[in-house]
Amino acid sequence: MNDGPGSSRGAGRAEPEQPEGQRPLDVHPAWLPPEAFRAIGSRRTRVLGDGPLVETVLSEVREACARYGGVARHGGVMGHGATGDEPDDLILVLSTVDAVRDFVPAGQPLGEEGFTLAARSGVTVVVADRPAGLLYGLFELVRLGEAAFRPERAPESHRPAMRRRMVDQWDNVDVHPVMGQVERGYAGGSLFWRDGKPRRDPDRLRAYGRLLAGCGVNAVSVNNVNVHATEAHLLTDRLAEVAEIADVLRPYHIRVHLSVSFASPITLGGLPTADPLDERVRAWWAGTTRQVYATIPDFGGYVVKADSEGQPGPFAYGRNHADGANLLAAALAPYGGVVHWRAFVYNHRQDWRDRSTDRARAAYDHFAPLDGQFHDNAILQVKYGPMDFQAREPVSPVIAAMPATRLAVEVQVTQEYTGQQRHVCYLGPQWSEVLGFRPWGPDGPAVRDVAASPGGAASPGRAHDGGGLVAVSNAGDDPFWTGHPLAQANLYAAGRLAWAPDLDPTAILDEWIELTFTPSSTGDPDLLRRSLHEVMDGSWRTYERYTAPLGVGFMVRPGHHYGPDVDGYEYTPWGTYHFADRDGIGVDRTVATGTGFAGQYPPPWSQLYESRQGCPDELLLFFHHVPYGHVLHSGSTVIQHIYDTHFAGVEEVRRARQVWERLAGAGLVDPAVDTRVRERLDEQLRCAEEWCDQLNAYFLRKSGVPDAHGRPIY
Repeated sequence: MNDGPGSSRGAGRAEPEQPEGQRPLDVHPAWLPPEAFRAIGSRRTRVLGDGPLVETVLSEVREACARYGGVARHGGVMGHGATGDEPDDLILVLSTVDAVRDFVPAGQPLGEEGFTLAARSGVTVVVADRPAGLLYGLFELVRLGEAAFRPERAPESHRPAMRRRMVDQWDNVDVHPVMGQVERGYAGGSLFWRDGKPRRDPDRLRAYGRLLAGCGVNAVSVNNVNVHATEAHLLTDRLAEVAEIADVLRPYHIRVHLSVSFASPITLGGLPTADPLDERVRAWWAGTTRQVYATIPDFGGYVVKADSEGQPGPFAYGRNHADGANLLAAALAPYGGVVHWRAFVYNHRQDWRDRSTDRARAAYDHFAPLDGQFHDNAILQVKYGPMDFQAREPVSPVIAAMPATRLAVEVQVTQEYTGQQRHVCYLGPQWSEVLGFRPWGPDGPAVRDVAASPGGAASPGRAHDGGGLVAVSNAGDDPFWTGHPLAQANLYAAGRLAWAPDLDPTAILDEWIELTFTPSSTGDPDLLRRSLHEVMDGSWRTYERYTAPLGVGFMVRPGHHYGPDVDGYEYTPWGTYHFADRDGIGVDRTVATGTGFAGQYPPPWSQLYESRQGCPDELLLFFHHVPYGHVLHSGSTVIQHIYDTHFAGVEEVRRARQVWERLAGAGLVDPAVDTRVRERLDEQLRCAEEWCDQLNAYFLRKSGVPDAHGRPIY
């Protein structure tokens, strides 16, 4: 991903394999293996309703029944067969019609994507107002398995908390000379493009759409937010390629979005300007968007990265971000489309000696004054933290600062700064913390309420529904989809949290395990579940322990961002992140003596972060420059915490590898999965030891304070 300092591709990691020709569809089934459909496929089912999405549901049920001996019928009414004259001994009914309404109580409309699940007298029923709800109801049955078919089950209604649950694929059409085919492509090449041409692999793409729908995702942006020259043409003369993708994903209720360059009127339209207030520019965007919708009637909208890391934007014309976003919003409005305008804007040409410049402040400084100026169909897409997807950051203050603007929260599923899908790092707990954070204090609404659609609690003064959750995808053409088989859990968790952001991330992981791993009849499913939880539950905090202490970030090797380099970005134009010297470490972001970033939060967080004594330990060095001997709330000094956590992180990785070896030795995982995970765990242990050695040695030299336990530090 080029959303970070000095991004490039190269040293420090193996390049993904790119076999000749199309890769076969023989890929890992992730959370939708055939076995997950056994409970449905062994029963007698009727699907009631019409339309393409109902046909998708019917196809899924028929495929399962063909495998497991059940029967699937389409049409008819309850109590009669399809012809109206044969007895009906159904066990499962999936319906979008009123014929089964007496199975569920009257209540609020379920909306486009909601459904009700109930069982009476041995018949399980999924009822939806619209076909999309039926599709999501089917996947709920898959998650529940046999538990869905109890003889009696009180009605349960399910509706998504967020209207837009989106994945951003940062795929390049061409093989970019720096970034390759996929920006930060830790899972191989693109699912959409190869060497400048469309892949046209509809089976693989359909399988991906099926996986996304299976966890609740309903939108995909198909290309890189850093729009290179070739990608720009997807908007015009290569739009048919985007339409092909949309045709494959549509049966799984996934709308396609497109990243576009703000300079398109110049580069594609031949205009001398891209000024958002110029009538020629406005007419060009209106006409171009009209053609997009003529080609893809259910097109979702545009994604824009502007005036950020070299991308063009409205600043060139003396305009602001609201001017730029509203230009595109106006073009999309007649068709119901939206523009996702990214708030990742900062000065990437800083003077490292100037401690008043603070990259963390940038998004708030640029966007908070514009609250209320964005059109209703303009969604401001905000990274969950103020920096760039570090292992630990505070929640972005922008989320609390713009009550009159629709906000989408962006998370990074691809593990740019959390192990690049070579390390086990289950991020569900991190995102759950972010979504549960309450910017206005314990009695106020949470981040998930800001991002949610109507029905969630509104933040103070909020006039619009939320923009949803956007996840930067970690999927590619690797046979395991995500490079590391266990990294599949992050994509699954992102979709599930977008649907129900108050879900327990441990329960989400349990769902993923139950769906993805199907032990043999002689295996021990409890051992399988326990072992995977041992490896994955705390893996995010393990990664944090052996890498970034107390909120410090970017201590990675410049360019590829893999492995430790404590001063790698410390003296570069991209920003300065730890300010370690002989006396202490950390960035002073207080109002009293620092950059003032702490003051961008509403009370009580502004006061808490301002106070060295009140600041949470895990963010202390993000907000304060302190001596190495500063005592944390834990009772440890800062320097001893650095030593202890880095040694502990290595031991936790070593234990995880032992747990996996025990699990694989019991014959509970597929040999191919075992081989890949073993390789990745070996690399994770090597890298964790490297982090431990380099960071502990660095801070021993800086501080002159030895380890209190006398452990060797090299």
